[in-house]
Amino acid sequence: MAGFKTLDTIGDIRGKRVLVRVDLNVPMADGKVTDDTRIERVAPTITELSDKGAKVILLAHFGRPKDGPDPALSLKPIAEATAKVLGRKVGFATDCIGEAVAKAVAAMNDGDIVLLENTRFHKGEEKNDKAFTEAVAAHGDVFVSDAFSAAHRAHASTEGLAHNLPAFAGRTMQAELEALEKGLGNPVKPVVAIVGGAKVSTKIDLLMNLVKKVDALVIGGGMANTFLAARGTKIGKSLAEHELADTAKQIMIEAATAGCAIILPSDGVVAWEFKAGARNETVGIEAVPADGMILDVGPKTVEAINQWIDRAATLVWNGPLGAFEIEPFDRATVAAARHAAARTKAGKLVSVAGGGDTVAALNQAGVADDFTYVSTAGGAFLEWMEGKPLPGVDVLKA
Repeated sequence: MAGFKTLDTIGDIRGKRVLVRVDLNVPMADGKVTDDTRIERVAPTITELSDKGAKVILLAHFGRPKDGPDPALSLKPIAEATAKVLGRKVGFATDCIGEAVAKAVAAMNDGDIVLLENTRFHKGEEKNDKAFTEAVAAHGDVFVSDAFSAAHRAHASTEGLAHNLPAFAGRTMQAELEALEKGLGNPVKPVVAIVGGAKVSTKIDLLMNLVKKVDALVIGGGMANTFLAARGTKIGKSLAEHELADTAKQIMIEAATAGCAIILPSDGVVAWEFKAGARNETVGIEAVPADGMILDVGPKTVEAINQWIDRAATLVWNGPLGAFEIEPFDRATVAAARHAAARTKAGKLVSVAGGGDTVAALNQAGVADDFTYVSTAGGAFLEWMEGKPLPGVDVLKA
């Protein structure tokens, strides 16, 4: 992959100690992993290194420990879940620096895998402390970064280690970077972006960046209401940030200057209470009742979105079009997602999506596997879309 050092250029690593930063911040319940998607994502890198005879030493964080080690945030049960996914033994060290690691690493044979304890049990991790970084680096010969989801943080295990050891992108990191390059870095045009979610305030930087890079920007979710209200449309009791009217207007001006079309709802699904199965009706966007709430975009809007998807060569998606978590206000998101998936499967569209709600919505539509790439990186994906530098990525540049 141009511009980044990957496993293709790592050379002979048999017998070498390879520190691999992975994302194992998985959901847990009753001491058990309830969703091993993130483990599955990093499995290819771990198994490739192991099969090449490296001593694979995994680094990861879990949760947000406040005052040092916390048994409730130990990675030990995740080591067991990782072993299950990999189909091979995964050892566990009770710390990520010091004697516990030295002993565990000394006992490793070529191809063995060991997971070190939560890096955030040490304050030096998030501070990117030089002494802590060096203490971790002492147990490795090579550093492989495979946690794009943590790459927006300049922490010891995401950025610092690359200054102490030869550093390479793992397969998951590589796939993410290649997909993002296709999405916004060097995309095939026309490019359409779909941005939804509840609030404009959380995505101002994102919207300002996108209008300069894409040919059309579809705005959905609660944030569309803020734009509608800013242009004078009456939206009843719909969720909106009226105090951001000037910001919404400025984004629309920036879009017009850049030649980016802004697509706002032309119709909406209105309800009078926010609950599953609530009584609802579809109305033109100029006819929203004073006591109603827009909870989804309507079929005419979906048709317009699908027409833009048909024109697009590249689609970038972040955020649902409506309150997808409750029926029937998931219909627009599901319909547009399935249309984009069909275009992708037909080889007519490069589709890149990311963000927690977006991943959940695509899974709900049953099409996550049909998109070109679906990022589980959350904050890092959003900061990439905002055009911000990612310290854990920049440090891997060749």
